[in-house]
Amino acid sequence: MKRILVTGGAGFLGSHLCDRLLADGNDVICLDNLFTGSKDNIRHLLANPYFEFIRYDVTEPIRLEVDQIYNLACPASPVHYQYNPIKTAKTSVLGAMNMLGLAKRTKARILQASTSEVYGDPKVHPQPESYWGSVNPIGIRSCYDEGKRLAETLFFDYHRQNGVDIRVIRIFNTYGPRMNPSDGRVVSNFIVQALRGEDITVYGEGIQTRSFCYVDDLIDGMVRMMEAEDFTGPVNLGNPGEFTMLELAEKVIRLTGSNSRIVHESLPSDDPAQRRPVIDMAREKLGWYPTVGLEEGLQRTIAYFREIL
Repeated sequence: MKRILVTGGAGFLGSHLCDRLLADGNDVICLDNLFTGSKDNIRHLLANPYFEFIRYDVTEPIRLEVDQIYNLACPASPVHYQYNPIKTAKTSVLGAMNMLGLAKRTKARILQASTSEVYGDPKVHPQPESYWGSVNPIGIRSCYDEGKRLAETLFFDYHRQNGVDIRVIRIFNTYGPRMNPSDGRVVSNFIVQALRGEDITVYGEGIQTRSFCYVDDLIDGMVRMMEAEDFTGPVNLGNPGEFTMLELAEKVIRLTGSNSRIVHESLPSDDPAQRRPVIDMAREKLGWYPTVGLEEGLQRTIAYFREIL
């Protein structure tokens, strides 16, 4: 049994990760300030004697004794990270420094949940880990994009200078149950609008593309990366299937049986035109690849939203 800290553990991804780690027989500490996380996501775990919830902000140092750290703490949707961009940047940077300091002291292995946003609006498609990205350092998304990029820098500098045992993953669009209905992400937006019979909002012409990974697949890749030996990453984790926003909207309308219309609004600043991961490294190093197709994953996610709405 390992003692594992999950920062951002009450969030969408964090709560699923806590489920998985407990199922694998570990002792889990969930750290979350509940800015975007929710106790509802972990309520079913609170009575578990091997689960502990601490309401805390990673921008402040904390002393714990742990074997592994999954650093997931950070608002991840544009609506949330642009609400307080300075706080977002501090969470990425100070949070990384505090967790790396904890890992250094306890000799814990630490995994950074980085993001495909480090590639910005990419000039290379699809995106391999070797691509350095095309990021606007002063745009409205920069608090998140550059915060995550600097967190990666800190991870590798702590590794080189202090010998901290690091793992870095770059997460591409992930969806599934426990997404926040108002988080502004495209999958939750489309599903909520369709179930309520509202117009589905597509930005621009809707020809920009994304790749969508179901949450169970992502969590499996995350755990495999933590357990991998002699491999720091960074490694892409995502589903290489690529869909336009119009294709996604049409699928959601069909699967929900909605009468919603598709309406177009102006494209937000710095919105990437294309996003698809190269996952050759994940296949080779981790034996990982996604197994849940978009239709199956959407059906599971729609069922969840039907219940909570």
